[in-house]
Amino acid sequence: MPEKRLRFAPSPTGPLHIGGLRTALYNYLISKKEQGKFILRIEDTDQKRFNKDAEKHIYESLEWCGILPDESPFSPGEYGPYRQSERKELYKKYVNKLIENNTAYYAFDSTESLDKARKESEQKGETFIYNWENRERFKNSLSLDADTNKKYVEENKYVIRFKSYDKKSEKSSIQIKDKIRGNINIDLKLQDDKIIFKNDGMPTYHLANVIDDHLMEISDVVRGEEWLPSLALHWQLYDAFNWKKPSFAHLPLILKPSGKGKLSKRDGEKFGIPIYPIQWIENENIIYNGFKEIGFEKGAFINFISMIGWNPGNEDEIFNLNELIEKFDISRIIKSGAKYDFEKAKWFNVEHIKKISDKNITQKLTDDILKNFQEIIETNKVKDLLKIVRERVTFRKDIIEEINLSLEYNIQEFKENLSRLNFDNNINELLILFMDYYKKNESIDMIKNYYMEDMKKREIKIGDGMKALRLCISGKLSGVDLFSLINIIKNDIIIKRINNSLKLIND
Repeated sequence: MPEKRLRFAPSPTGPLHIGGLRTALYNYLISKKEQGKFILRIEDTDQKRFNKDAEKHIYESLEWCGILPDESPFSPGEYGPYRQSERKELYKKYVNKLIENNTAYYAFDSTESLDKARKESEQKGETFIYNWENRERFKNSLSLDADTNKKYVEENKYVIRFKSYDKKSEKSSIQIKDKIRGNINIDLKLQDDKIIFKNDGMPTYHLANVIDDHLMEISDVVRGEEWLPSLALHWQLYDAFNWKKPSFAHLPLILKPSGKGKLSKRDGEKFGIPIYPIQWIENENIIYNGFKEIGFEKGAFINFISMIGWNPGNEDEIFNLNELIEKFDISRIIKSGAKYDFEKAKWFNVEHIKKISDKNITQKLTDDILKNFQEIIETNKVKDLLKIVRERVTFRKDIIEEINLSLEYNIQEFKENLSRLNFDNNINELLILFMDYYKKNESIDMIKNYYMEDMKKREIKIGDGMKALRLCISGKLSGVDLFSLINIIKNDIIIKRINNSLKLIND
């Protein structure tokens, strides 16, 4: 069976949007599930809009996400070069074949003449199209004599167009199978004659794309639905060269948070949400932070992106990259657009932080905890502290701040919260009993059981009793699991805090 080879082929005219990143991810997942290859090809045929920083942003985004290509301009294989600008000589040879087999032709129309024809169509209430119905009325190699054609070609005053439909053809429509959208029927008579080669010696995207996919032996083309209008042309180019076609799949759009319209850079600005995997510096005054800079775990980001428009067929949502490779099935991709939900992205990050193993919590973080909180907690309780705190943070960078909030005791905060609690003599005596149990160095589970039993005997509501104890230990009415916190803070600190609290209450 031929090797599965899938590619991600971005145009480096701007930063890598999360829609493009999702396309790269899906290609990566499919190729890896089939033990195939994932290829990065830079489609820089539009040299006027080429941005070197954009190419760097694309590669560094893939690198951060952990979906590195097997072949790319940065790690070339035997199918290179992997930048279209470096493949220039290849395309001329193939476009000449299309001229020879009469499926393409030279066009010499000026911009002014085409603009005039377009305006005339608009005045008639028609849509301008350059195709089989009117191509011979324009200035091209189909309407001019051989000498004139030669003159214009030698003067480099031409583009090359593809014949979308020929009156002599027996086939006026084609049917193409899309792995996501099913069978697509296309009326060739409604297609225009697209430009496939420019007079600067560079092909347009359409021609270069097909030639490169063929020469690189791409087995599956998985790309965004914005390329659906080009599918007929690409299909016909394969036929014109008599080449085997890859399978095609067109992904749904990622929609704005409102669910209406395609997500754009402006939406990032409007809603204050990231739309790039990593930071993009537009200029010295405009910087867009990506998911990385905001503090997302790369695994959580990949998990989130994978689920925009795809699901595994059950209720499971949390996956690492290897699990996504195993679970991914292109048939589970939806046809309609999928809404971008940043709150859901943060939820994924919370769930991934919970799953970080102790060994993957950096040594620096552990050292910072010991340095800043050694007077409050036992040194052997750092792991326990991290366990209860990281369930409450959205980003790993917030762990130290959350630890500080959990361990601090602020008298002013205590006084403010005391007024919100019905603190009577019954609760006062309950807390004195708690200290008696606590001083006996019983296990935390035993202490908790005693406290629960005493609340029941004294007919104190669990909520009131727990809030009173938390208030006396932390000055707060809510926070991390209370008895886990008690087990982490040093014994003398717990006793001192409760005594000080009761003194403030009873004075």
